[in-house]
Amino acid sequence: QFLAPTFQRTRAPVAIIFFRTSFNTMIGTGDGVEEMECKAESSLSGDYSRSDLPDLLNIYYKRLFPYGPFYRWLSYGNVSKTYFLHREFSFALKDDVYVRYQSFKDQAEMEREIQKRLPHKIDIGAVYTLKPKDHKAVKAAAFQPVEKELVFDIDMTDYDEVRTCCSGADICLKCWPLMTVAIRIVDTALREDFGFSHLLWVYSGRRGVHCWVCDEAARKLSSTARAAVAEYLSVVKGGESQVRKVQLRLPLHPSLKRAETIVSEEFNELALKKQDILGTADRMEKVLSLISDTAIHDELHHQWSKTPHDTSVQRWSDLLEKLRSAGGTQKKWHLGVCATEIKFQYIYPRLDVNVSKGINHLLKSPFCVHPKTGRVCVPIDITNVAAFDPFTVPTISQLCQELDQVESGRQADWRKTTLKKSVDVFERFLQPMEKMWSEERREARDASQDW
Repeated sequence: QFLAPTFQRTRAPVAIIFFRTSFNTMIGTGDGVEEMECKAESSLSGDYSRSDLPDLLNIYYKRLFPYGPFYRWLSYGNVSKTYFLHREFSFALKDDVYVRYQSFKDQAEMEREIQKRLPHKIDIGAVYTLKPKDHKAVKAAAFQPVEKELVFDIDMTDYDEVRTCCSGADICLKCWPLMTVAIRIVDTALREDFGFSHLLWVYSGRRGVHCWVCDEAARKLSSTARAAVAEYLSVVKGGESQVRKVQLRLPLHPSLKRAETIVSEEFNELALKKQDILGTADRMEKVLSLISDTAIHDELHHQWSKTPHDTSVQRWSDLLEKLRSAGGTQKKWHLGVCATEIKFQYIYPRLDVNVSKGINHLLKSPFCVHPKTGRVCVPIDITNVAAFDPFTVPTISQLCQELDQVESGRQADWRKTTLKKSVDVFERFLQPMEKMWSEERREARDASQDW
């Protein structure tokens, strides 16, 4: 009796899905261990149950995925008639079945295939010389990637050696500001140093962020040029065995000087207070190992061992004072950059260069659903990046439940849910590009008429 009226208001069994999820949670099921593991992997799961994903995706792809704006983005105004047609899409299906080299002639065909296959994940690849779905019909030399957005992947697991609150797939509000700092630094450098203007930042759905640089100049970059841009932005380098991963020279390059301003603004609150990087003996030693001067290292170690209740803020002040009072001009010059190197090692962006340099590298699509958390990969408003909270990003379960409360109508269903806010961010990203595409089409028409 409780479910009947709710079920009748929808075009899909949303209420039944939620009843089953809640019931399983109350009494336990054979999948209980798997569900507990999912929750242990990420604290973002909320009321989402992975066992419900196939049913939820059926609703999501039919009623919520913003196909219109998504197609407008990847067709780039249809200035080139084959741009969307030659784009690779890859689907991760149920039971870890991965299908590459999918391509579609238009938005309608893309919608049909997505709703038919219900991919657990959608990856976007390059634009090729030919339609990707026809790649087996031609020789390999004839099927080559020619363009793709310049992309960046920043993953929280790369900060595990410096964050103290979480590790692995887990995140919290103490470490998420690391992503905020990364976005601010990389976005500013790409705009001011390279002149790019059409940047789309997207939450990965779990523990990181992706950046899509969509300017035409960026899409046409060679692999060598992409690697050069990524290396230019990479300051933290070295594997697990390398202790000192940041090595700077004075005077700092203007880009690093600008980044230092952002890092310094955030360091006290993020590294000293939230992460408490000098709060224990092990953490103190990790910071001291970045100081090359043995005398200063030993003096601070001895001083701090006698004041076990000092805060990280107090100990950082001690470190700065020791560096300032170092004797000798040459020594002062050498140590003058030490504090900046430490700050950079702890909170400067950590990029995966391999993701950026490959033209044919696949990257998770905006608005797909992360299968382990149920969170939608939503765009981030770059004008208010500090306000982005991954814990408020809607899950597919939440969105489908919201649909259960709305009336049918002509308006797109996503506009009636909390997904609207994210699609609005996406639309604002598209607007300046669409003005440019419109001008390009007009110029092409004028040139054709003049001829």
